[in-house]
Amino acid sequence: MSDLKKYIKTRKQKDSEFAKDFEQGYGDFKIGVLLKQARIDAGFTQEDVAAKLNTKKSAISRIENHASDIKLSTLENFTKSIGKELRVSIS
Repeated sequence: MSDLKKYIKTRKQKDSEFAKDFEQGYGDFKIGVLLKQARIDAGFTQEDVAAKLNTKKSAISRIENHASDIKLSTLENFTKSIGKELRVSIS
């Protein structure tokens, strides 16, 4: 187990507020990281994506860094703009 995973496990046990909000916050963070990595892998800058979506670079940054409560249509548009396909699964 990594040091980070150990820290998170210990912190969850000691801090009920942290434990309650961790999963949602981590999910939001993970979505943003996945979007950013997909954009970079596809060879696009935030400016490129913003131009394709007819928005500002700051909006793309906000999507990548604060992906909470993001609409599915926004995710689809983002992924299409970088030549990727959005897949959602429930397991």
